Amino acid sequence: MIVAIDEAIPYLQSALAPFGEIRPFTGRSVSPAELRNAEALIVRSVTRVDADLLDGSSVRFVGTVTTGIDHLDLEFLSAAGIRVADAAGSNANPVSEWVLASLLVTADRRGWELPGKSIGIIGAGYIGSLVEKKAGALGMEVLLCDPPLRETTGNLRYGFLDDVLHADVLTLHVPFTTQGPYPTFHMIDRKLLDHLSRSQVVFNSSRGSVVCGSDLKHALRERRIGGAILDVWEGEPMIDRDLLDLTDLGTPHIAGASLDAKVRGTQMIFQELCNYFQVRPEWDTGSLFPQPRKLCLALGKSVQESVSSIVLQAYDVLKDDAELRSLSQSGGPAPLFSFDRLRNSYALRPEFSNFLVEVPEESSIQSILTTLGFRVIPPAFETSGT
Repeated sequence: MIVAIDEAIPYLQSALAPFGEIRPFTGRSVSPAELRNAEALIVRSVTRVDADLLDGSSVRFVGTVTTGIDHLDLEFLSAAGIRVADAAGSNANPVSEWVLASLLVTADRRGWELPGKSIGIIGAGYIGSLVEKKAGALGMEVLLCDPPLRETTGNLRYGFLDDVLHADVLTLHVPFTTQGPYPTFHMIDRKLLDHLSRSQVVFNSSRGSVVCGSDLKHALRERRIGGAILDVWEGEPMIDRDLLDLTDLGTPHIAGASLDAKVRGTQMIFQELCNYFQVRPEWDTGSLFPQPRKLCLALGKSVQESVSSIVLQAYDVLKDDAELRSLSQSGGPAPLFSFDRLRNSYALRPEFSNFLVEVPEESSIQSILTTLGFRVIPPAFETSGT
């Protein structure tokens, strides 16, 4: 049996060794010839899986280690009788941690007290619900926009886009769609941006084309909105460096790239593959995780400053921003093609649950850090010998 797998997917090649031949390929440039005689195909979001790639192939199983599935032609795959598996929800937590880290950096730069600010979460699914929980722990007013959820659940707490447009922060967590009653392609365009103010900031960690990049660039250049924090970009990997220069923070599509998420996503596809081909799963992931690391709580600081210090010790989003900017500033067109290289070589970060923080039991910060996902422990007191 031959399993074709994107070479940038960690861990899975060794886990799949019992299946037979593992055939790695480059995600953006894989050709039908590379899939000859393969029975299973494992991809990321950079590979378009449709008739052009698979028509007439022997592939019976397609797995994507991503939450989004807009790169899969589901109609063709269904008609061809090809089983499809995805890793829905696997990267929800690290994306919410990216939002949190970026939010705290933004608050520090702008002198915001977050309990006095509001956040409009556009898309209240796996990721949006976690962002809601974390932003709420910081005392922010949370507004939710999710018309499809409103219709399916009847819950009026899921509002429409107009209901959240006054929020200080708008953060996008929607799938990429072009059809249906609520298409998300260019959801954020000039018309919508004209309704915002100079005090508002837009976050996007969903899909690049949910935001019209040229319209956002003009709004930022003309200072019609307060700012933008972007992890995803229209035209990846050829991102608009002028737009990057105008953003408050920019990262190379790595919001969901935690160690935990990669292991979760890989495990989900591995299990589906084993089930489909009736192979007994044998893969121990315990050795992939580091020993818990202890973080130092800043003393004499406000609650927000202390939380910010802990979060940025666990995940330094400023480092990711600096690396993308250095890539863009190196000149010429070639660095833009290096976007994928930067993304594919990204050092997977542990999620907050892999960190220990010593906090006195009576401290008000204890419940906040616990809600954010950290492992809070009581201080260790040294005892002198007798």
